[in-house]
Amino acid sequence: MSNSEPLSVKPIAASSSLRTLAYEALKAAITTMDIYGRPDEVRLDERKLSQDLGVSRTPVREALTVLEQEGFVRSEARRGVFVVRKSKREIVGMIHAWAALESMAARLACLRAGDDQLRGLPDAFPEFFSGQPAEHIDEYSDANIRFHQTIIALGHCETISDLSGNLLVHVRAIRNAALRQGERAERSIREHVAIIGALQARDADLAERLVRDHGLGLALHVDTYGTYLD
Repeated sequence: MSNSEPLSVKPIAASSSLRTLAYEALKAAITTMDIYGRPDEVRLDERKLSQDLGVSRTPVREALTVLEQEGFVRSEARRGVFVVRKSKREIVGMIHAWAALESMAARLACLRAGDDQLRGLPDAFPEFFSGQPAEHIDEYSDANIRFHQTIIALGHCETISDLSGNLLVHVRAIRNAALRQGERAERSIREHVAIIGALQARDADLAERLVRDHGLGLALHVDTYGTYLD
């Protein structure tokens, strides 16, 4: 079963590189959508996308071709274009890869991040220090993803940032789905607070281990409870 999913895209200004602008807008929209929060496939309507972006269908079609080459969408004859959903095995593998990259970024952050950046982490993520995540799960989900992106950024390693970029669309979506299962959100908060403490102490060994274990915990959770991915 599938249905057409309207992406939250903004019109783009006229330019000699409409394909590039359409590609960037579509990739940003796909990256932030809740791919695994629904049982059915997400089909993209090329005509609707061209209307929303304010361009002809040609740059949209060209942008979708690039996104298909990158593994974000797939095209099926006589059916349309669909956002790619990964199998449980594939997602667990992607989480393992993300955990390896993010844990190294955490180690580097202890060496490279500025004092103000580390000192400001609690203020940047107040969701981790007040209330219960179940009471504001959407806000916590957003903070959760920002936190992991922040660790990558604090490592100041362009290669790690580049390698983790294409993993984010699926890791983000599966993290959001996992937070709504059992006590994953409460456990995640406790682990985030501990990671912040290790980063602020510039304890590279501890920060690396905590971030790696946090990622491996998510992989185990998905492997155990991700029956909706099979």
